[in-house]
Amino acid sequence: MRKLIAAMKLSVDGRSEGPDGYADWVDAWSEDYGLMDRIDTCLLGGRMYPGYEQYWTAIQQAPEQPLPMTGKLAHPAELTWSKFAQLTPHYVLSGTLASVTWAHSRILRRLDEVRELKDQAGRDIYLMGGAMLTSTLLDAGLVDEIHFIVHPLLAGPARGPFDAVTKRRALTLLHHRPLGEGRLHLSYQVG
Repeated sequence: MRKLIAAMKLSVDGRSEGPDGYADWVDAWSEDYGLMDRIDTCLLGGRMYPGYEQYWTAIQQAPEQPLPMTGKLAHPAELTWSKFAQLTPHYVLSGTLASVTWAHSRILRRLDEVRELKDQAGRDIYLMGGAMLTSTLLDAGLVDEIHFIVHPLLAGPARGPFDAVTKRRALTLLHHRPLGEGRLHLSYQVG
């Protein structure tokens, strides 16, 4: 069975968003967890999908131009992820989204469809989020690993990715390494 691997960038106090609704401390939204060699499928939620599609389409269409969402140029690692993502199947779990326009994308409506996706042949699946989807899939016992990049910052009162988790899950440390600038990569097996 394929693994479902969640990955997220957090503050030390476990926040995935700042007071303005996004992680303003993150310099790049590239896949910095070392998962690209392990995955061939991406999964995200319906709330996250519109911004994801807009962000990566802007990079793909005009990689040398400032991004409309940030005003910054794409980070070199974002250019790498953009090329990978353009060719990788994406699934969007949503009960309300009517359609998706990202190439190689498909909407899933039920958790059973995520289970079926895990049962298919292939490499592992990258669960990119958002927070509500990650909580739902953790509670359903569908997440096998979680990777964090922890940033040296206390974000204060803001939303965290596990605020909606209702079931306790033991985590077993698989790997840890410093990334520089006070950041730390942690990966855990979900029990």
